[in-house]
Amino acid sequence: MKHHRIILIIMIIGIASFLTSCASTPKVKRIDVDKIVDISGRWNDTDSRLVAEDMIRDCLKRPFLESFKSDNNKTPTVIVGMIKNRSHEHINIQTFVKDLERALINSGQVQFVASKGERGQIREERLDMARHASEDTMKGPGEEVGADFMLIGEINTIRDEAGGKAVMYYQVNLELIAMANNIKAWIGEKKIKKLIEKPRLSW
Repeated sequence: MKHHRIILIIMIIGIASFLTSCASTPKVKRIDVDKIVDISGRWNDTDSRLVAEDMIRDCLKRPFLESFKSDNNKTPTVIVGMIKNRSHEHINIQTFVKDLERALINSGQVQFVASKGERGQIREERLDMARHASEDTMKGPGEEVGADFMLIGEINTIRDEAGGKAVMYYQVNLELIAMANNIKAWIGEKKIKKLIEKPRLSW
């Protein structure tokens, strides 16, 4: 009888361990990268992409673009400067910056120059070329294209929460500033509001 109890206890422990291991194993499902998925209500990849695309689309249809082309007989060159995260969330600003860069480049309406960090790498490569590359293939200093405009901005948030519900409000402000004289050529604003409802416990 005692032997049967021991076997039963071992079986119960084994089953419990199996169920625990199954419960702790995450379930993974691959989805399309463009599919909108809101889980927490926080800023996500969809917000980053859509805000960047909408704001750059608005920027490039404003009068400054045609005015610049007419006055200078060339396509303006743009660089993305500092985008500040003033929200209470951790937001990957670099992802947002890359979304802005992609929207600018893919528009075909402006030229885009490398960022400060990227330029440092390229200049280092030029120095290496000067020592090791042939004269007909090396790229010398002093041929870089300067930016005509810099895009800067910030992300702010307001959270209102009560009774199992919360409203997340995001406001993204961007400004395009002329490098020659600090004149603001364009100011853009994009707002996002999300209602988050926490599920109630059912007994």
